[in-house]
Amino acid sequence: MTEKLSLSGVYAPIPTPFDADGAVAHDKLAENIAKWSETPLAGLLVLGSNGEFAYLSDKEKVEVLRTARQAIPRDKLFIAGTGCESTRCTLELTEQAAAIGADAAIVITPSYYTSKMDAQAMRRHFLELADRSPLPIILYNMPACTGVDLSAETVVELAQHPNIVGIKDSSGNVVKLGDIIRAAPPNFSVLAGSASFLYPALALGAVGGIMALANIAPEQCYLIYRYTLEGRHEEARRLQLRMIPPNIAVTARFGVPGLKLALDWLGYYGGPPRSPLGPLDEAQQAALRAILVEGGILA
Repeated sequence: MTEKLSLSGVYAPIPTPFDADGAVAHDKLAENIAKWSETPLAGLLVLGSNGEFAYLSDKEKVEVLRTARQAIPRDKLFIAGTGCESTRCTLELTEQAAAIGADAAIVITPSYYTSKMDAQAMRRHFLELADRSPLPIILYNMPACTGVDLSAETVVELAQHPNIVGIKDSSGNVVKLGDIIRAAPPNFSVLAGSASFLYPALALGAVGGIMALANIAPEQCYLIYRYTLEGRHEEARRLQLRMIPPNIAVTARFGVPGLKLALDWLGYYGGPPRSPLGPLDEAQQAALRAILVEGGILA
């Protein structure tokens, strides 16, 4: 088993860049990582929801992880998304990520057989994985995409395992986050899964966040984190409120296509999403730009 590692800080779940033909643009991925590495981000999540991991082949996933390992500085945490529908496939990808040099694996809940993904199935999946994984495991709760919502009770039970070190919770249920923080072991890390509730999560005891908005507003997300740690709550509250519209824009409203377009505007390479996702139309682009300007992210 791997020793506990610190998950404190702000992380970006980075997009996977594609070229005009739809192939992974590994050179652009490395260039983007170099730019993010100059920001206050504590690390990067590769092959998360914003990385369109569900649209990548197994071979592409491994190749993306290899490029990321070469590009991510060793003082930044490298979190690999290794969640698959079966426990066996998840373990295989986790072992490959470990061999490549990832620092931790984040594992989304299996969801295809949604009605059968109850607490017993989640315990079976994550405990078997944690028993055998060479990497520390971070739970990933994303009910908006999976239809599966890990309960606080299940998370607290899983948190007793020495190789399950934290959770990224994107449900937005701050009450549940507080319940997990209250009952889980003190070395179990809770991370906000969205910038829309970063400040309240931190105020309750979360150690940081893994958030789409951190791709395009890493400094602002970091400042919310830093202000809260320093007890500058009014400054954290004001910045949190200002970041809610941009966060909604690049998540629920415009999603990955909106996030990638915003990256293009900010001097990163966003590029096209992979079909069936499509680009924003002109009206959507105008709306996104207005929101980012109002939020102080775009000039």
